[in-house]
Amino acid sequence: MSLFASLQNSVSALQAQSLAVQITGKNLANVNNPAYARERVNFDSGVTVVTPEGAQSAGIDASVEQLRDALLDHQVINETALSSYYNTIQAAYQRTQASLGQNLSSTSATGATGNTTSDTGIGAAVDDFFNAFQNLASNPTDGGARQALLASATILTDRLQQADQSLQQVQDDLKTQIDSNVSDANGLLASIANLNSQIGRIEVNNPGSAVDLRDQRQAALEKLAAFVPIRVTEGSNGQVQVSAAGGGGTSVPLVTLGAVQGSLAFDASTTPPTVTGGDPATALALTSGSIKGALDASGGAVQTLRDQLDALAGQLVTAVNTAYSPTGGTFFNAAGLTAGTIALATGLTAASLQTTATGGAAGDNDVALAVANVASKKFSVSGGDGIDGTLSSFFSSSVTQFGQALSTVNANVQNQTTIKTLVTNQRDSVSGVNLDEETANLMKYQRAFQASSRVFQIIDNLLDQVVNKL
Repeated sequence: MSLFASLQNSVSALQAQSLAVQITGKNLANVNNPAYARERVNFDSGVTVVTPEGAQSAGIDASVEQLRDALLDHQVINETALSSYYNTIQAAYQRTQASLGQNLSSTSATGATGNTTSDTGIGAAVDDFFNAFQNLASNPTDGGARQALLASATILTDRLQQADQSLQQVQDDLKTQIDSNVSDANGLLASIANLNSQIGRIEVNNPGSAVDLRDQRQAALEKLAAFVPIRVTEGSNGQVQVSAAGGGGTSVPLVTLGAVQGSLAFDASTTPPTVTGGDPATALALTSGSIKGALDASGGAVQTLRDQLDALAGQLVTAVNTAYSPTGGTFFNAAGLTAGTIALATGLTAASLQTTATGGAAGDNDVALAVANVASKKFSVSGGDGIDGTLSSFFSSSVTQFGQALSTVNANVQNQTTIKTLVTNQRDSVSGVNLDEETANLMKYQRAFQASSRVFQIIDNLLDQVVNKL
């Protein structure tokens, strides 16, 4: 091999080792970047050329490879969608629990069905209301007992109204969240389409070379999956098609090459509410993601709880009014048969409270006793009532049912977090940056660069001897 060929080899070695140092530095700089997939320099023998002195190598070639596993990337996308779904439901149920005024994990008091409640909730207000009627039955002419009864009744109606308003606010907030998620998702679709276009242009003659843009696109895909479950298919040109599931197992394209195929839209006026996408607009069959989580939470346990509070309020009004005045008078407003509309009868005062319907002595208490006994009355839906069981047991059962739903979603969040962490760790073992490995590589490439530099210097000196001094 001639000195000039050796010089060329040392130059290519310097270039290759310099590239390796640069890529290692880039990996180290992105060690805390979760969207970054580490890069590796592959060294290959250069082309062989035929010279008068025989076949000689043109040096060493270096190429950069991004370490990504497409299967693991798809799994992370899927698990991200599921995690976002359960986390959204959990957050909604936790807000609902606070709105209900019941501490489902407290041990301060225990209801009839074994669930625990705080002393500021609806259950306590129901008990206090009937206890106040029992106290009035014991002291029919006591002005303090009458005032206490009205105060207890007002507290009960206020708490039912406040609970309904708070649950309505939770549902309104979830709808607002969906609108925000849809807007964010549309922004991500536009970003993915734009990245597709850039990657397609850069990789026309060099497939897989737009590594930084691919990192950005993968991060955008995972953010999009947190809103709506997606299917990602990569073409031979490096661009991806993003689609979502439609009805009947169909596929609805959302991004094709560098174009968005119709933005997502949320329609809250339909029953149930729908999310559409694609062109033409097609209803999506969502199975995960925060949008689906918000829809399921609002129309699921939250709505069920509102319905149960309405049933409780309606039965309370009907039963108490029937016991309070068999002749047609009312204690509660007869039109207020829901939790949001329950109210005391107009003009009801401590002085106008009736404790008897017999027209006997002022100390008679048959009405007060009748209303107090409503607390222990068992109702039956099959018998034409609005609830099953007593008022307290029905409410306790409703709270317990909601508590079980919250407990279930808490378990789902925990399990899904474990699964997502496992899949993410598996991907990190392939694509993540290892500080120890990169530091070792840096030292190796540094020494190789130094050695190549020394070879270059020696050959340069030999050429100087040959050209200038011989």
